[in-house]
Amino acid sequence: MLLLLQQNRPLNSQNVADFLQKFNLKKAAIQKALDSLADSGRISFKEYGKQKIYLARQDQFQIPNTEELTQMKEENAKLQEMLDEQKKANSQLEGEIKSLQSHLTLEDIHSNDAKLRKQVKEMEERLTKLRGGVTLVSPEERKAVEKTYSDAISQWRKRKRMFKDVWDTITENSPKTPQEFKEELCLEYDEDIGVSLQTYSTLMPHGKKRPRG
Repeated sequence: MLLLLQQNRPLNSQNVADFLQKFNLKKAAIQKALDSLADSGRISFKEYGKQKIYLARQDQFQIPNTEELTQMKEENAKLQEMLDEQKKANSQLEGEIKSLQSHLTLEDIHSNDAKLRKQVKEMEERLTKLRGGVTLVSPEERKAVEKTYSDAISQWRKRKRMFKDVWDTITENSPKTPQEFKEELCLEYDEDIGVSLQTYSTLMPHGKKRPRG
């Protein structure tokens, strides 16, 4: 009977059995109990063919009047407003939580601090050596680098001179201008790509510059 009062809607014996299945009650026993309640007038029932539909007696429920319904609607509106405010507050809290989670943890901060302190110490030690006039590159290493650079400049100058000799010979009797021929062959001079042999030659160690070719 309590179930029918709580649901307050038409139910058959199978519906009631489904609600009470956790109590391991058999459908036959439930049917018998429903019939007993119906016969005693404690619940209502209607027959639809072979099926019986049971319902709590409606005279047990207090039906609110117009004033009570209006008051209930107002209370419901207030409760709905409170619910919306609570949802908004929950949403803001979730946003703050996500924001906090996106920040570094205390462990990450300590780890990054240790790395930065180590880098600063290494840079300070290097700066101290430079201020003290310590040579970080040996004379042998410096000499080897200067030789490599000087050889590269020499090869550049040599190949540039060779190209000019060949180019002058080819374009001397050509019906096309050197510029037209150059565009047809898709050639690029050093200047076209923003480099200059003279500029790089000035970077060679003092006293080792070679005359321009």
